[in-house]
Amino acid sequence: MTDAPVNAPTIEFVSPIMGFADHTAFHLVPLDEEGTLYSLRAADGTGVRLVVVVPGKFFPGYAPEIDDDTVAKLDLRDATEAAVLNVVNVGDDPARATVNLLAPIVINHRTMQAAQAVLVGTDLPLRAPLLVG
Repeated sequence: MTDAPVNAPTIEFVSPIMGFADHTAFHLVPLDEEGTLYSLRAADGTGVRLVVVVPGKFFPGYAPEIDDDTVAKLDLRDATEAAVLNVVNVGDDPARATVNLLAPIVINHRTMQAAQAVLVGTDLPLRAPLLVG
């Protein structure tokens, strides 16, 4: 993989992702043909990347309730405008990868703006196993 420019949608975060204060613009690059696994690559060419997953395939009952502040910041007019992605921590062993279900990334399809929402008052895990079994 290279850091060559990519032809992918640019997602602009209304506030930085936790741990990445210097980066607000990312390219959303598909990593599979099914549309479940993506890379968020910093648009500034620094090589900063996050692996994210569409949760439905791996966590079918996952339906986070996004707080009103995030909905307002993203100007979400209804639920159909929102896409939810979860950050994957691959670590040293991809078979033991975990997914952050506590702080999903929410993207407004209409504006291409995004925010990381922290789901307060839930018992969702910060490190849910991606692959079970």
